[in-house]
Amino acid sequence: SHVVITSVTRDDLPNGGAEVFAGTIFSVRKRVNKVVIEVLIPDFKLNKWAIKAVADAKPEIIGHNVETVPRLYDKVRRDSNYIRSLKVLELARKFGRHVYTKSGIMLGLGEKEKEVLGVFSDLREVNCDFLSIGQYLAPSLEHFPVEEYIHPEKFLYYKQKALQLGFLYVVSGPYVRSSYLASEYMDKKRWT
Repeated sequence: SHVVITSVTRDDLPNGGAEVFAGTIFSVRKRVNKVVIEVLIPDFKLNKWAIKAVADAKPEIIGHNVETVPRLYDKVRRDSNYIRSLKVLELARKFGRHVYTKSGIMLGLGEKEKEVLGVFSDLREVNCDFLSIGQYLAPSLEHFPVEEYIHPEKFLYYKQKALQLGFLYVVSGPYVRSSYLASEYMDKKRWT
């Protein structure tokens, strides 16, 4: 009933592989009736055609994760850009007025509360609808180290703050990832 389509970043492909996302959406729609399709896309280097191609395929949700606060981008997301990520979500909304947009952030990288709340505000400024908030866990010793393990009560606090800003639905907790409980986001009964 709910499909999440994602990939590694494919900057080696023309348009970042946007056609593959669009083609996969069309293929799923042909084979499965009444399915909610969510795509988790890379930033496509802000290629407007690529973002529009995905939006034109009419998924219900277009997701792109900001991952962390702007101050940590150079350390954590070296080939990414915070403003570019916000623009991806803004363009997804512009090209796909029918879609919901979704983003995610990881905590425990050394961010400050004020910075996290600033990210929430920035996401709402570009009309991001859904938010996932999870604990960063280093995949290996070579990756950026965990600076802090966030207490579950702090995750609840951030969820409340995000909902107060107007997100339609927020999932927040130590084990949350962008696709965690993905089908719950579209359950409109939960929005009230």
